[in-house]
Amino acid sequence: MKQLSVKSMSTHKFFSGFKSWTSNLGLIFIGSLIYVIGMKSILIPAKLLSGGVAGIAVLLYYLFPDVNFGVLYFLLNIPMVIISWMYVGRRFMIYTVIGIVTFSAMASLIQLPPPDITDPILSALYSGVICGTGAGIILRSLGSAGGLDVLAVVLNKKYGLRPGTVFSLTNIFIIGAGAFFHDFELSLYSIIFVYTSGRIIDMVLTGFNQRKSIMIISDKPEIIAKEILIREDRGVTFFNGTGAYSGRDKKVIFTIINLTELPKMKELVFGIDPNAFMVINDTLEVLGKRHGKLKVL
Repeated sequence: MKQLSVKSMSTHKFFSGFKSWTSNLGLIFIGSLIYVIGMKSILIPAKLLSGGVAGIAVLLYYLFPDVNFGVLYFLLNIPMVIISWMYVGRRFMIYTVIGIVTFSAMASLIQLPPPDITDPILSALYSGVICGTGAGIILRSLGSAGGLDVLAVVLNKKYGLRPGTVFSLTNIFIIGAGAFFHDFELSLYSIIFVYTSGRIIDMVLTGFNQRKSIMIISDKPEIIAKEILIREDRGVTFFNGTGAYSGRDKKVIFTIINLTELPKMKELVFGIDPNAFMVINDTLEVLGKRHGKLKVL
């Protein structure tokens, strides 16, 4: 029986690992495909600039059009592979190498007719949405397709910085170089692409459903907590706190809500206690399940 149990656990572990690999490789493949479509069909035909390593490759491609874009991207990403090995881990590095090869191959092979868009602002917005969606899907995997994805993952892991924010800040410097070496006006339009893609990346990573975390300090914590549980059907946690001025012990209410529920939550809290104190924070992601429900007798 023991031998059978060990064998069963090994089989489960194998299939679980296989499912994880196929899932992550699928995300990298689909994300790379979407990004390349947006870049090759809209961004490059409009002569706009991207950011990160892809932006450097695009700029070099404009300066040396005879050089294959996919090859440029692959060569520029070799340092990123080294960074992923040093700071992230072997598994991430393997996924990243696969992602770089996949992205480079797609960028070399895919040739699509550009849509009939003459307005550079529309081109920047359209390509930003498509490329941001692709980059966000890639970042939902356990790897990347190279470029600033690697740097974003490292900074997110070490300092908690959002990938979209990292992309936006670092890409400004790259677009500045494009304004000097390529075209000043088109580089300004490219800022729209960088901002749009950064916002879309954050939306994809948060599942288009960003939550708000709320802390409430009130002299009526039990009443407020009960109303949140019953009327809003949200979980509530009490933290023990002490007022620094009054020296009195207080129960601090903590809960998570959707953005659309925020006005109702304010009305509920201040309707019970007009002197309550609320702290509202953006929450990137909420994991786990609520345990237990209040029984109303």
